[in-house]
Amino acid sequence: MMGGGSVYWGRKEDGKEVKGIAVMFAWVSIHEKHLQNYVDLYSSLGWNSLVSRSHFLNLYYPDRAMSLAFVLLNELLEVLKIRTCPVVFVAFSGGPKACMYKVLQIIEGIGEGHLNSDGSQLIRNCVSGQIYDSSPVDFASDLNAQFALHPLIRKMPGPSKLLSWIAKGVASGLDSLYLTEFESQRADYWRTLYSSVDLDAPYLILCSENDYLASYQVISNFARCLQDLGADIKVVKWSGSAHLEHFKHYPIQYRASVTSFLEKATSIFFRRIQKLGDRNGMTDEISELVFDLQEAAVNSNRSFRRVALGPSDHFFLPSSAGYHHNKESESVQDEQRESLISIPAPPSISAHGVLGQILFDACVPKNIEGWDIRFSGPVKGVSSRRHSLFPGIKCNRRSRL
Repeated sequence: MMGGGSVYWGRKEDGKEVKGIAVMFAWVSIHEKHLQNYVDLYSSLGWNSLVSRSHFLNLYYPDRAMSLAFVLLNELLEVLKIRTCPVVFVAFSGGPKACMYKVLQIIEGIGEGHLNSDGSQLIRNCVSGQIYDSSPVDFASDLNAQFALHPLIRKMPGPSKLLSWIAKGVASGLDSLYLTEFESQRADYWRTLYSSVDLDAPYLILCSENDYLASYQVISNFARCLQDLGADIKVVKWSGSAHLEHFKHYPIQYRASVTSFLEKATSIFFRRIQKLGDRNGMTDEISELVFDLQEAAVNSNRSFRRVALGPSDHFFLPSSAGYHHNKESESVQDEQRESLISIPAPPSISAHGVLGQILFDACVPKNIEGWDIRFSGPVKGVSSRRHSLFPGIKCNRRSRL
C-alpha cells in the first residue's frame, strides 16, 4: 500500500504453463470481490494478474499516479527479466486516468518519469494488447462526484442524496482549485491514450449503451480516433449492462471476446520476438522461447484451435476479428503461417552421383564396408538440444547397404 493506491499480484504462478500477464488498472470504487472475478477469468485462461487499485485523489494529483505507476512497472520488470512473456493492459472504469496513462508515458519515454532504456524497451517488446472495460472515461465535475461515491452508497435511498451533494461539493471545489491545471492534465491524458498506438498492439473495447459513467459516445469517438491513427481495434457493445457489469450479464460473450483477443495478443508477441531474434542474431534463443510458450499453450488451453507441431513450426493463433471461421479465413491464416518462417529444404539426391547410382540400381560398388552416414548438424534457427535425446553424445549411423 502506498500514497497513490496499492499494487499486488492477483495470481502469480511460475512455470511454462503461464501464457502471459494481465496488468489490471482498477478504480478504488471497484470492490475487491468484484475485481477477483476478473482475476479468476484470466487465471482460467492461463494468465497471471498484476493488479493496481488507484485512489480517487490520483485524478487531481498526477504525482500520486506516477508514483503508483513506477511501483507497478518495477514489479512487472522483476518478472519479465526472469522470463519474457506477452503482457496485456486491462483498464477498468477510471483506471486509465488514475494510473495507466502514467505507465504509458513512462514506457514510451514521454513526460517527466523515465525507466532505464533497457527496462522500457523490455516492457514495450512484451506489451501485446490493451483491453478497456467500461473505459476510457472523460472526467468532468459531476462525473468526478459520482466516482467518489461507492456504488453501494449510490444505491441507498435517502442518505445517498445528502452524500451525493457533499461529494459534488468536494469535487466542484477541487475542480475550481485546480481548474487550469486539471484541464491541462485532461488534455495530457487523452493525448497519451492516443499515442499508445505506437506500441503496435491491438485494442479491445467492452462497453454498453446503458453505461451511466463511461459514455458510449465518448468511447465511440475514442475508437474512431484510434482507427484513424491506424490502430487494430475491436469494439464489443451491449445494451443491457451497466457500468462494469458486462461480465456479470454477458459472461459467455465476454469470455469469448477476451479469449480470442488474448490469442491474438499472444500471436503478435510471437511474431515480434521472432523479428527481434532475426535482427539481433538470437535465433536459437528465440526458437527455444517460442517452443516453451507453445508447450504452455498445449498444456493449459484446449480452446486454442491450432498449435505448432514442433519447434521448427511457427506458433500461429487465430485472429480476434470474429468468431465465425470459414475456409477462406483458414487459407489466409495458412498463407500467413507459411510466410512467417522459412524451413530449409532437405538436400536433393542426384541420380548421377555415387549414392544416386546405388539407389537407382545403376551401379553397385563391390565394397561399401566402412561407409558412415553422419548427421550434418542442427538446422539453422532451431536449438540443437531438441534433436538429440542425450545431450553431449554424437550420433553415428553405419550404412547397412
